[in-house]
Amino acid sequence: MTSTLERPKASASEECSLPATPLAVVLAVVLLAALTAAVAWGSTSIPPGEVWGVVRRRLSGEAPRPGTNDLIIWQLRVPRALLAALVGAGLGLVGTAVQALVRNPLADPYLLGISNGASLGAVAAIVLGAGAGGALGLGLSGAAFAGALATFALVWAVARRGGGFAPLRLVLAGVAIGQFLSGFTSYLVLQAGDEQQTHSVLFWLMGSLSGANWQMLAVPAVAVPVALLWLQARARGLNALLMGDETAAGLGIDVTRLRRELFTVTSVLTGVLVAVSGAIAFVALMVPHVCRLVVGGDHRRLLPVSALFGAVLLVVVDIVCRTAMDTQELPVGVVTSLLGAPALLYLLDRRLGSGS
Repeated sequence: MTSTLERPKASASEECSLPATPLAVVLAVVLLAALTAAVAWGSTSIPPGEVWGVVRRRLSGEAPRPGTNDLIIWQLRVPRALLAALVGAGLGLVGTAVQALVRNPLADPYLLGISNGASLGAVAAIVLGAGAGGALGLGLSGAAFAGALATFALVWAVARRGGGFAPLRLVLAGVAIGQFLSGFTSYLVLQAGDEQQTHSVLFWLMGSLSGANWQMLAVPAVAVPVALLWLQARARGLNALLMGDETAAGLGIDVTRLRRELFTVTSVLTGVLVAVSGAIAFVALMVPHVCRLVVGGDHRRLLPVSALFGAVLLVVVDIVCRTAMDTQELPVGVVTSLLGAPALLYLLDRRLGSGS
């Protein structure tokens, strides 16, 4: 019984999965290299040795050297690179958890309406003036998080009507409420008072890390590791959910309580991520698929690998967004969609072709 609970039944693609620990080490090294590249590359290129020199001096408390490179590295690029890694890791975790929550491999935070609620809060802040501090200012982040929590409460209330916590009812409630909020967001976009305001709204709706600073890192730097530890501690329960409610209950899992906790954690984490980065598409959907093909469906291995791969992916995507065009920066969601849609179609075709 214990072995069944530890690991869900493997598909054909999962039987040849790679060991998770060596892969996690490789991803950690790749992430460190990607972070270095993200800080070094840009409109002003800086040698990696100087990047690490500035980081070492700042961490050791030494006085910064005169010149603009120190400011560029420590105040602009390091916070942005770290925020990209945290958001990518969080989206990887959220996607993995939501797909287990509703037993649907096509699930992501948009399916439950949480991202739509955060988007509505942020757009309302921009259009109504509460986000005057900038496209990613503190007023905007607070409004986005409040919108996510309000949507969470609404979806929760609708999904719980009549008792129980069935995945289908949760998905239907999330989709219906999310579409309603999306329509209201579109209405607010039409009410934007000027071209700059409309540009800020659309740029934020497609995701952006351009306003990253050290203050913005505080909440996701706590929320993402805590969520990873919490989910990792319940990895056996997530494995059991994939077998069906009756089987999971027979293995001693309180299915309703676990789903309730999962929904709460993923909603709060989604609100935190959308509040600091906007709505970034496809990462939460694609990352778990890729990682399952590599390490299998056991959440004890899947969760940390998804977090690392999500971090690497978004750091690399943000480098592309900053450097692809000379005159302007691309929204992160544009690049993730252009990369994610073909990649996901390829993975699905390969999985369907193998019969798994």
